[in-house]
Amino acid sequence: MYLPAHFTVSDWNEITAFVSDVSAADFVTVDSDGQPHSTLMPCMWDAGTREAPGTLYMHMARANKQWEHIVDGARALAIIHGPQAYVSPSNYATKQESGKVVPTWNYTAVHLSGTVEVSHDPEYLRGIVSRLTDHHEASRLSPWHVDDAPDDYMNGQLRGIVAITLHVDKVEAKAKLSQNRSEADQLGVIADLSQSQRQRDNDIARLMTSDGSGLS
Repeated sequence: MYLPAHFTVSDWNEITAFVSDVSAADFVTVDSDGQPHSTLMPCMWDAGTREAPGTLYMHMARANKQWEHIVDGARALAIIHGPQAYVSPSNYATKQESGKVVPTWNYTAVHLSGTVEVSHDPEYLRGIVSRLTDHHEASRLSPWHVDDAPDDYMNGQLRGIVAITLHVDKVEAKAKLSQNRSEADQLGVIADLSQSQRQRDNDIARLMTSDGSGLS
C-alpha cells in the first residue's frame, strides 16, 4: 500500500475495530502462472498485537477454483475496504485562488498480508462459520446459531467450503481524507459530500468531520 505520512493510520485499536466492523475482505492470491485471483469473503481477525498481528480466518466455496492453486505457506493479501468517494476540485477554495487543483478520491482501507493455508477439517470449518455467524447475529433480537440447523444439513453445507487461514505478518492502514488540503478546501469537500444522495459520500464527509484523520 502507498502510505504517505499524512494518510497513515497507526492506532492499533482503531485498525482492529475497523476490520471487525467491516468483517469482509478481498482475498488476493497469485497462481503459479502469475495470474492474480481475488474473492470477497467474510472474515474474522484474531488481531494479536502490532508486533504479532495474529490470524485472519475465512472460508471459501469449494467450487471456487482459487483455493486449488494455493500452496500452504505462500504469500497472500486481504484488503478490507471502508467508505470511498470522488472529490471534485470545484469544492476547493484553492480553485478560486489559483485554479491549480485536480480531482481526487478519498477512502479508507486496511491491508493485511501474510502466509496462507487451506484446511478441509470439518470441525475447524465449523468453528470459523460459528464465530462469523455469532459476530453478525449478535445485534439481532433473536440471534441464529449454527447449532439451530440440523447436524446432517450443516455437515453437508460444510462439505461445500474450505477454510482459509491467513497468518498475518504485515498490517497497513490508510485514511485518505484530504488531510493534505487547507482547512478551507476540506470544509468545501465536507459540505459537498454531506449533500450528496450517495451514502458512501455522506460517510466520507462524516469521517472528515470527526477529526479528518482516522478510519472511523
